[in-house]
Amino acid sequence: MGLISLGTLLAFAALEFTLCLIPGPAVLLTLSTALRRGGARGMSAAAGIIAGNTLYFALSAIGVIAVLFASYEAFTIVKYAGAAYLAFLGIRSLLAREAPAFADEGSSDVRDKRVAFSSGFVTQVANPKAIVFFAAILPQFVDVRGNVPLQLVVLAVTSQLIELCVLAGYVAAAARIRRSNAAGRAALWIERLGGAILVAIALRIAREPLVAAP
Repeated sequence: MGLISLGTLLAFAALEFTLCLIPGPAVLLTLSTALRRGGARGMSAAAGIIAGNTLYFALSAIGVIAVLFASYEAFTIVKYAGAAYLAFLGIRSLLAREAPAFADEGSSDVRDKRVAFSSGFVTQVANPKAIVFFAAILPQFVDVRGNVPLQLVVLAVTSQLIELCVLAGYVAAAARIRRSNAAGRAALWIERLGGAILVAIALRIAREPLVAAP
C-alpha cells in the first residue's frame, strides 16, 4: 500500500495532539514569547518550532536523522549550543531594567520577529525529545512496504497543522492576558518571568538525556 492507512493516520494525529498539549519547551517558549512580545511574535516563535519540525521530517526522509540519533557526540553539540543560545536570551530578559513597548501589539519589528523565530527553531532542533520522536516513534507509523517519502509528507502535513493550531491557541490565550490592564502594569515583571522561562527551557534541554536507540 503506497499511502498511509486511515487508522494509522488517526492514531498518529491523536498522539501528536496529545504531545502538543503537554507544556514542554515548545509550548513554554510560545507562551513566554507571546506574553512578553505579543501575539505576532508568539506566532513567529511557533513558526520557528514548525520549521524545526520540518527540518527533522526532511532529515527523516533521507535517513540522516537516524545517523544523528546514533551519534551521541553530534547531538550533544547541537543540544548544548541550543541551550546556550536560549539561556543567553533568557538572562538578557532577566537583567532587563525596563520592559519593551508593551502595548505595541501591531508593530512589525523585523528583528524582534527574527529573534522569536530563531528561538523557536533552536528550541525544537535542540530538544532531545524531538529527535527521539523522529528517530524512534515516527518510524512506527510508516509502512516500509509502501511509498515511504509520500507517507512522511502526509505525516508531516498532519503534524504541522496540529501543532500550529495548538500553539496558535496558546498564543491567543497569552495575547489576551497581555492586553489586560494588570499585565500592562506588570510589563517588566512579565519580561523577567519570560526570561526565567527561557533559562528553565535551556536547563531542561541541557539536562534531558538522549535515549539510546532500541
